[in-house]
Amino acid sequence: MEASSPRPSAPAVPSTPFSTVIRTASHEQHTEAENSSFMSDLLGGGLGIPAYRRYTEQLWFVYRALEDVSDALAADPVAGPFLRPELARTPELERDLAHLGGPRWRTGLAPLPATAAYADRVAACAHTWPGGFVAHHYTRYLGDLSGGQIIRGTAEKTWGFARKGDGVRFYVFEGIPNPAAFKREYRALLDALPVDDLEKQRVVDECKRAFRLNSAVFRELGEQFPLSA
Repeated sequence: MEASSPRPSAPAVPSTPFSTVIRTASHEQHTEAENSSFMSDLLGGGLGIPAYRRYTEQLWFVYRALEDVSDALAADPVAGPFLRPELARTPELERDLAHLGGPRWRTGLAPLPATAAYADRVAACAHTWPGGFVAHHYTRYLGDLSGGQIIRGTAEKTWGFARKGDGVRFYVFEGIPNPAAFKREYRALLDALPVDDLEKQRVVDECKRAFRLNSAVFRELGEQFPLSA
């Protein structure tokens, strides 16, 4: 009696790349941040340079928290691969703020309460939880390379900043000649994140939290700069 042929095994269902998971899962929070009244008013040209300057000041506090830990996390297997020098924004923010506020732009500068909470959370993750730090890194830098370019265009057209000049340096990544290729490489790093599924879910949750923290900053900025009727 002939032996029966083994049944062909069902094809494996490919797992969803983590970069897709994190983008999809945080879509609602991302959309809420993008559609804040402050950002809508800013992009619509309804607010002036003082509002743009105040927003840029808040970014400075957040990016110092992100970038002051670069050396400490450089060798970390989770966070280290994301720490690319061409992403560094703090020096560019300081050039913009010197342009917007003069050489003494630091005098009296203080974060909004929501900004302080945001920066504190970034710093806490940087010191205790590399996966959480990656979540904040992702929400900021990939956003800068994407939607941030819309803000740059508005600033150049609405307030007369020179194209890619002082005032919008934060949005100009001179070390990244091909942003689309860079973002593909970044997403590949997310897909290869060396953590288990439970930790990935924690990273997704922290990504949502990052967008909520950002939305809180926008709300406080909106209270400072309500659109005139």
